[in-house]
Amino acid sequence: MESKTAVASLAALAQDARLAIFRLLVQKGPEGLCVGDIAAKFDIAPATLSFHLKELTNAGLLVSRQEGRFIYYAPDFEKMNALVSYLMENCCGGETCAPARKPVTRKRKEKVT
Repeated sequence: MESKTAVASLAALAQDARLAIFRLLVQKGPEGLCVGDIAAKFDIAPATLSFHLKELTNAGLLVSRQEGRFIYYAPDFEKMNALVSYLMENCCGGETCAPARKPVTRKRKEKVT
């Protein structure tokens, strides 16, 4: 993946509504959702939803298909995986990455009176 493509994809996701829409569609899988169901889930005006879907599609993150009168949107998993791979490329200098660990938090001992 080229840097320019990665920047376009990340820019499209760098907005609350678009990120929420994309995450919902990822959860729904390759079948995706029709526009009406997306609008109902987020209570977004049709013109606004259309704008967000266009931005995600132009960034290569979504694909659409028409079934009768309905348009369905789904993630382009190949492009999504390419973006994640690009971000993780050369991770940890080529070494095996250790899983991230949460810092250890110690409970304070309660004083007994």
